[in-house]
Amino acid sequence: MTTRGYDYVVVGAGSAGCLVANRLSADPSCRVLLLEAGGSDRNLWIRLPVGYFRTIYDNRFARLFETEPGEGTGGRAIVWPRGRVIGGSSSINGLIFIRGQHEDFDDWARLGAEGWSFREVLPFFKRYERHSGPESQWHGALGEFETSELRNRNPACDAWLEAAQQTGLPFNPDFNAETTHGVGRYQLGIGRRWRTSSAGAFLHPVLASRPNLTIVSGAQATRILFAGRRATGVEYLRDGRIETVEADREVVLCAGALQSPQLLQLSGIGPAALLAEHGIPVIHDAPEVGRNLQDHYQARAIVRLTKKLSLNDEVRNPLALARMGLDWLVGGSGPLTVGAGQVGGAACTEHAVDGRPDVQFNVMPLSVDKPGTPLHRYSGFTASVWQCHPRSRGTVAIRSADPLDQPRIVPNYFAEEIDRATIVAGIRMLRDIFRQPAFRGLWDKEVLPGEDAQDDAALWAFARDHGGTVFHACGTCRMGGEEAVLDPQMRVRGVERLRVVDASAMPTITSANTNAASLMIGEKGAHHILEGG
Repeated sequence: MTTRGYDYVVVGAGSAGCLVANRLSADPSCRVLLLEAGGSDRNLWIRLPVGYFRTIYDNRFARLFETEPGEGTGGRAIVWPRGRVIGGSSSINGLIFIRGQHEDFDDWARLGAEGWSFREVLPFFKRYERHSGPESQWHGALGEFETSELRNRNPACDAWLEAAQQTGLPFNPDFNAETTHGVGRYQLGIGRRWRTSSAGAFLHPVLASRPNLTIVSGAQATRILFAGRRATGVEYLRDGRIETVEADREVVLCAGALQSPQLLQLSGIGPAALLAEHGIPVIHDAPEVGRNLQDHYQARAIVRLTKKLSLNDEVRNPLALARMGLDWLVGGSGPLTVGAGQVGGAACTEHAVDGRPDVQFNVMPLSVDKPGTPLHRYSGFTASVWQCHPRSRGTVAIRSADPLDQPRIVPNYFAEEIDRATIVAGIRMLRDIFRQPAFRGLWDKEVLPGEDAQDDAALWAFARDHGGTVFHACGTCRMGGEEAVLDPQMRVRGVERLRVVDASAMPTITSANTNAASLMIGEKGAHHILEGG
């Protein structure tokens, strides 16, 4: 069945896709169709900030991709959950709202993404943000995406911040201002009480008043349709039937760092040899599609506290649970308003260049094997570290011409020696913070990495065998110069009327959590579409 009559077809209702659909449909004469493979986001655990711990590995809300086993992960396959729900990964992520270093975006411009320096992208960050504080040089207050300061104070987290300062790190009151260097409390994507997802910010408030915006959920895009080199629409699978829809102006892919390159390859845009291997006619030989895959890989240090300051204790105490609920209900505060990190920061190891932080810390007063599993029964406290600027690069490539077959994901973690050295140096910094006077009296045992792991070889083995993703996959349809997949206006080179507007467009990974930057990409991408550039 073919449905006609849309100006734009947007594929993927994730962080960028919801925002793009909102901006394009603001003109009542512009007909927009938003396709999403997942279902409704009307679920309490999605809306409740702390629900991240229950939703991110839940098949109802996420598609669980598996990477290829590699040397850098000790021969393990790593599960990469990606949002498969209205709102995409913004509906299940850890809520930390941080843009990254100014230099991250200056790097993009230097690598050929003209117009994407920090000075040029800051207005697009501010345009969508509704910060809980006043409008300022650094923050927007009039946008739709609500952000707030941390609204839960934990004594152990406060002690960690003091200990980090005892190592010489400065206190940073706002990671979204002049610098990410130092330690402080994270800002979160939270409104009065509930998670701010891209769907909650940009779709649900406007649907009733915009008949020109149509959302079709449960729609798995299978390929882009072309007339010659001109994109004309999208084929998708829904309820067991293949359907097609035409786009009179453009097709906009917002399917993410794994599925945007997969969809391009399935549609004949990608490395010619790969497409020929799977019998896919080549529309445009684009060797870079699926390359340049990047992610942050974290290692966690866990200590056992001597006092009951951990959420591990509170979740087993009925009175503490009741207090949590009351704090959230009355004041929109307390442990129910936290996500994947409360405090943390960025620092320079001995491998940092030009004083630019090369590791980021993420700290929580709890311990767990992974989100979705029970908290440990002891009083656990976790501090993790990841490398801000990994140099290793991976690939995403189709396994077959079947659009339901997950692509082959090779993250290539730690292929570069500097990545190994930096993660080891970061673990040593975590240990140093734990041993400072402000924190040392709070714990009696290092659970991870464990006292046996002392030299660099042992710490590297620990990181390799026990670390994992921070869910920040990006870069697989990078924008930049002539050799890149996309031009700086996010148009797919070699074809017409087709763009990719999501985290796959990043030339290099941002130093910090990627959701704020993905939203900015949606905002700026929509600007280019509306401007005709």
